Amino acid sequence: MWTEPGRSGRRLCQRPRKRLSRGPMMRFVILALTALTLTACQQADDSERPATSREFPRAYRPVSIQGETAFSTEQQRDDRNEATTVMDLAKIRPGMTVADIGAGEGYYTIRLAERVGSKGRVLAQDIDRSVLNRLGERVQRERLDNVSIKLGAEDDPGLPPNSFDRVFLVHMYHEVTEPYAFLWRLRPALRDHGQVIVVDVDRPTDNHGIRPELLFCEFKAVGFRLVEFVRKPELQGYYAQFEATGTRPEPKDIQPCSERAPSKGNAPE
Repeated sequence: MWTEPGRSGRRLCQRPRKRLSRGPMMRFVILALTALTLTACQQADDSERPATSREFPRAYRPVSIQGETAFSTEQQRDDRNEATTVMDLAKIRPGMTVADIGAGEGYYTIRLAERVGSKGRVLAQDIDRSVLNRLGERVQRERLDNVSIKLGAEDDPGLPPNSFDRVFLVHMYHEVTEPYAFLWRLRPALRDHGQVIVVDVDRPTDNHGIRPELLFCEFKAVGFRLVEFVRKPELQGYYAQFEATGTRPEPKDIQPCSERAPSKGNAPE
């Protein structure tokens, strides 16, 4: 709740308290003041958001501060067979085109490139330019001719339309500050029967994870259907797989989810 500077504790962004008078004029004044106050608060809140996201609803959940690019060492992840487990669940095959969003140092990028082979393509995307520079050096060093690198934005992965069989979001979705804008702009990048793969941890979003129910709700709000959900010790978390269904909603029609009261009925049967 926004507080007026110099007057600690005074809440301005709340409904005006009713007075003793119940006359028609007083009711009109109360309603008008309420509308003006709520509009001012919305504008104050939106001023901190990217201009490109303001037509979309705000995500009513905390967001994890962007952490280290390495979730754990690559050797530790390989020792528990993480990448192989995820790629097998996602049915990654030679010749596929895959986007690795939030690619970081390239743990999945490198392994996806090997799996899809010379006839496949991998697009590695991140919003951290310095991380992408290091990943670019690694790609050149390992001579991965089937990998491209792209700088993204917090509310837009910047993917070309109708281009990908799979889009990977591994241990990064909880850091997305504008999930509705992000997913809405991601959706057209999928080919027919293309799918979005999420790997994350079942814990609050401000603790580098996201509850599955909230994840399901946010994807459903933008027109995705959950097709598979499994918990795996190899992942130290869970695997969720989504595909687009129906018509993509208009931004103004998207209903935001609440972390405290996530939508029910979205889990797989």
